[in-house]
Amino acid sequence: MDDASTTTTLTVGIIGDGFMQPDFFERAVSKRLAGQSVSYRHMTLDWPLKVQSTKHDPELPIAEFVGRPEDYFDFISDLDVLITHLAPLTSKSFDHAPKLKIVAVSRGGPVNIEMPAARARGITVINTPGRNASAVAEFTVASLLAETRNLIRGHLSVASGEFRREFYHFDHTGPELGELTVGIVGYGDIGTRVARLLQPFGCKILVADPFKELADEDRAAGIEKVAFDDLLAHSDVVTLHPRVTPQTKGMIGRAQIEAMKPGAYIVNTTRGQVLDYAALYDALVSGHIRGAALDTFDPEPPPADWPLLKLANVTLSPHIAGASRYSIIKAADMIAEDIGRILEGRAPLYPTK
Repeated sequence: MDDASTTTTLTVGIIGDGFMQPDFFERAVSKRLAGQSVSYRHMTLDWPLKVQSTKHDPELPIAEFVGRPEDYFDFISDLDVLITHLAPLTSKSFDHAPKLKIVAVSRGGPVNIEMPAARARGITVINTPGRNASAVAEFTVASLLAETRNLIRGHLSVASGEFRREFYHFDHTGPELGELTVGIVGYGDIGTRVARLLQPFGCKILVADPFKELADEDRAAGIEKVAFDDLLAHSDVVTLHPRVTPQTKGMIGRAQIEAMKPGAYIVNTTRGQVLDYAALYDALVSGHIRGAALDTFDPEPPPADWPLLKLANVTLSPHIAGASRYSIIKAADMIAEDIGRILEGRAPLYPTK
């Protein structure tokens, strides 16, 4: 955008929800664009309490969105900038937004935006990679501790009034983290943070990621990069952090689970599509896999009568690993900075390819 754009009022629309609340983004953008004339318009979706997102629609070239594109046509009609988390934008959306120059998506990837159509219109799309990486990494370690040390099972025992003491029996106690070899599948923003959090516990850490090389500080800390099959064979814990791609869907299937070390644990805080849950169920029942901590599922939400949910050796959570207050503040600051840079004629820090 040229300098003239800063002399007129910029119209910014924010489509937020119960998590990514619009006020955070207005405050961040107002601070970054201090002194400029900006008007704001808000819309707040009833997600996640009343409505759920559509994971996939064969009629639309987008995923993980709330509502239909036409639901937002009036809202975006005169915007210069749109900030959104879950609203779907397709080619028809852009037909209804002739002034739109910037779309900012407060998530790691703009899967709810029809990117070829945006590029064809000259619309710059930015997103917020890594905005919840720390949150997911912390939750991963917490989930591992909860499963290995009977935290949830112990809580339920006390809450029920039973105060069951079998969790102090040797047969039911779990390992300390310092005893374990932890295999991290996927060594991006989240995987690297998981490794850093685990290092003080004394874990041996293995990494499998064909696209990431270890840094000198990783090697100095004793982290080893190994082949995927070797990681499965030698890890006491396998924690999953790859991006979901055609190559990673189902990457932990029956054969991979059978190849894992007997008595190992699985932690999944990435997407459910990377893991074969039927195979995991069989391995948990047989005892080949001692326990699992699962934040994501396939399908999601899982059926209420799914046998996996009834097992005693699983720790479950409703896809909340990335839900931290700081991740919202970080996303708002990242978006505000990039909007400011674009308006100044500079390249954004977080462009979508």
